[in-house]
Formats: sequence, structure tokens, C-alpha cells
Amino acid sequence: MLTITRDLVDRIIAHARADHPDEACGVIAGPAGSDRPTRFVAMTNAERSPTFYRFDSIEQLKVWREMDDRDEEPVVIYHSHTSTEAYPSRTDISYAMEPQAHYVLVSTREDLETDRLVVDGVEFRSYRILDGEVTEEEVRVVESYA
Repeated sequence: MLTITRDLVDRIIAHARADHPDEACGVIAGPAGSDRPTRFVAMTNAERSPTFYRFDSIEQLKVWREMDDRDEEPVVIYHSHTSTEAYPSRTDISYAMEPQAHYVLVSTREDLETDRLVVDGVEFRSYRILDGEVTEEEVRVVESYA
């Protein structure tokens, strides 16, 4: 289960809306081993595409080094889908290289399904992706980690 604060959810959604119609992407870092997302890092979609995302390699190197220096890890890796459901594509699955991370997808498409978690008009889902296997997990939105 992913437990995440409301302010971080709001920031992911705001980023997805701001970059629409292109996919948005980023990371939420947290203390290594904690499974607690705390530090929001919006990243640049180097592809600038409505159907694909890729972290800018120079920016990614900088962010990963920063996490190492701060004894952090990527707790959440997120991106948006602009016209499809919030489910990992084959490409998303093949790029999932952080086994401990929660892979959050938000969909900014207009025909949202009502049986999914919808936050402020955006479908918001989380997955674990390990060795190519996708497992959806519950998302618990909290006001704080207190």
C-alpha cells in the first residue's frame, strides 16, 4: 500500500495538468528504507510527448546523486497518461528499474472510469513493478504522517 500526503498528491496532479497535453513525470524521494515519500521533485519529460515520457538524463543523474547525498531513495516515481487509463504501458514496465518504488500513474483523460480512485478529476493509481510483473496497490491519502 502507498501512503502519501494530500499535498504530494496535489503536487503530482498540478504537474500533470500543467504539462498536459504532454506527459508529466517526476520523483518523490524519501529517507532510504522508510517507504515514506517526502520530497517532491518535478522532472522534465525529455520527449515532450503526449504518449511517452523519459527523464532528461542529465537531470536524472543530478537528482539521483542528490538523493544519494541526502541518504534518500525514489519512493514514488510518477508520470501521467493524457488519453489512456492510469495503467503502465509495456514501455513503462520495461523502464521500471527501481524495485522498491511505487509507480504512480495519473490520467488526465476526459472519460474517467468511476470505479477508480479519482482525486480532483484525475485518475490516481499506484503499482509495484518487479521483474516485469505489475501489481496494483491501494493508495491511502493522509493529511500528514504523524
